Amino acid sequence: MKQIIQTEKAPAPIGPYSQAVKTGDLLYTSGQIPIDPATGSKVEGGIKEQTVQVLDNLKEVVAAAGVTLDDVIKTTVFLQDMGDFAAFNAVYAEYFGEENAPARSTVQVAALPIGALVEIECVAKV
Repeated sequence: MKQIIQTEKAPAPIGPYSQAVKTGDLLYTSGQIPIDPATGSKVEGGIKEQTVQVLDNLKEVVAAAGVTLDDVIKTTVFLQDMGDFAAFNAVYAEYFGEENAPARSTVQVAALPIGALVEIECVAKV
């Protein structure tokens, strides 16, 4: 059985999908992009500012399912430019310490919604 997870503390979906779906003891999130849920607009700035907003959004989505970023077991990261990897990684490390870091894939993509520089989705244990 699946349970749809929704929170107003993260951006509302901009298409026919859920912020997250819980099934069994796993939570699957949709990709989060750098939209400020208070304004509905993309955050200003570069990769660092956008990564902070994306991870804050992701933190709120997993919290709505009753877990934290410590429970994340896998992330998939989409970067518009792999040249941003080092700056992205520095911010990411502030949210996921090395001792409890989830598995991760990072890929460069041609484009992301709303011209975002980064998008992150995850799987967490609930």
